[in-house]
Amino acid sequence: MYAQFFGLKHEPFSIAPDPRYLFMSERHREALAHLLYGVNGGGGFVLLSGEIGAGKTTVCRCFLEQIPQHTNVAYVFNPKLTVLELLNSICEEFGIPHPDLGSGDSRATIKNYLDPLNDFLLKTHAVGQNNVLIIDEAQMLSPDVLEQLRLLTNLETNERKLLQIILIGQPELRNMLERPELEQLAQRVIARYHLEALTQVETEAYIRHRLSVAGMTSAMPFDAKALPRIHQLARGVPRRINLLCDRALLGAYARGKGTVDREIVEKAAIEVFGRSRTAARERQRRRNVILLWTTSAIAAVAAGVGMTLLLDSVQRRGASSAIAAASPPRASSSAPMSAPASVSASAPAAEATASAAAASAPTAAASPAPSSSRPSSAASAVQKTKSP
Repeated sequence: MYAQFFGLKHEPFSIAPDPRYLFMSERHREALAHLLYGVNGGGGFVLLSGEIGAGKTTVCRCFLEQIPQHTNVAYVFNPKLTVLELLNSICEEFGIPHPDLGSGDSRATIKNYLDPLNDFLLKTHAVGQNNVLIIDEAQMLSPDVLEQLRLLTNLETNERKLLQIILIGQPELRNMLERPELEQLAQRVIARYHLEALTQVETEAYIRHRLSVAGMTSAMPFDAKALPRIHQLARGVPRRINLLCDRALLGAYARGKGTVDREIVEKAAIEVFGRSRTAARERQRRRNVILLWTTSAIAAVAAGVGMTLLLDSVQRRGASSAIAAASPPRASSSAPMSAPASVSASAPAAEATASAAAASAPTAAASPAPSSSRPSSAASAVQKTKSP
């Protein structure tokens, strides 16, 4: 409707998986590399997960175009099946004839499907062919079906497993494989990749790519403020980008405007995603911005306080060092301490007493020695003087 108005050959933002509009971002190329590695990895499981509309099916279609010619592929689109229904679908995809149940029993068993499947895998391996089973929307598989898929990987030779299984699903698939009862299956995953959303730069490149494929020869119909807003509202998910851009171009055409501005994008988002969800996400975005600013402010204040305390500590240490340098040196702890004043004052008196005793010593020696039981008066005086 709006293609001719904007100078385009056809509408560029259809949600149909048109291979002409294939846009391989760096993440999509990495996902494709994991799938191609899994084909030559010797069997086991390869896990590809991603949000709704992230481009998992697009990667898978690109993988099927690049798959080696000697590879047989079975693609299961609806995995919400029982074990018998899944085995039946696998046999049909590989072109294996239905098991002959006989005329007396119309009930099929797991063995009725496993035996012909095992024969098929052995014969194709003998002629150098690989066999790949791709299951889309694998997050819908029940634990019983997942366990049966694990048992299918037991079909192997001494060199490699005979069946390569690729599971493609939403992030819930990764959570399922973390369950303790599926630990054996998780250990057989040889490659896994989670497809993230596009960045803002990739979103703008994605929009330009689709417009270019659609035949854009004039100026970009989205202005500089509309492109970042498209990325915010679509969260970088390719399918959401297609929906939003398609409605925005239609809105600009209805107004007769050759350029899509932010106002048109906002209105298109309400029409496509709903007012409540868009408003809720906008409030959440604003809360995140406020929280970020608040956290940054608190961190800045804490850093300022810490710097102030550090400078104060340095200044105190500098002042203490200056005071220590200006004060006189203290006496060494090993130097003899000065005698008390009382001891210094009594020293001359003791010396005088000792001199008097020495002068009277000859007189005592000249006189006859007294009885040993009574000491001389001089000796007594000396003894009294020395006694404390």
